Amino acid sequence: MKKLTLLLCAVFALATVHTAMAADKSAKKKPAVKKQVKSAKGKLRHVVVFKYKADATKAQIDKVEKEFRALKDKIPGIVSLEAGFNNSPEGLNKDFTHIFIVTFRNEGARETYLPHPEHKAFVSVLKPILDDVFVVDFWAK
Repeated sequence: MKKLTLLLCAVFALATVHTAMAADKSAKKKPAVKKQVKSAKGKLRHVVVFKYKADATKAQIDKVEKEFRALKDKIPGIVSLEAGFNNSPEGLNKDFTHIFIVTFRNEGARETYLPHPEHKAFVSVLKPILDDVFVVDFWAK
């Protein structure tokens, strides 16, 4: 009986230590993306990079660029909109070629932009020739 009691105590102690270690480990984990506090200074940049389908024509791509640039005059809160073509000699662009940088007055302007009907209309022009896209936003200081 003593051996059984001793064994049960050991199992209980081991389970308690394991649970405590697991809780401690999960408390120490850092989130993959740190949520930044809203910045009162700096410029809010929205970087959009496109990879077009292999069969996209120059005319279609030019239309996308024209329509994207036109958003500056159609959606309030856009401070500037720049566009360009990748020319990096490093060859690390993974076939992403066209870059757009939208600068917003503040986060409210970005919140207006994303669901805005003009932005959605632009996306409908883009989608048929878009192979892939990535977007990052950051506060430039």
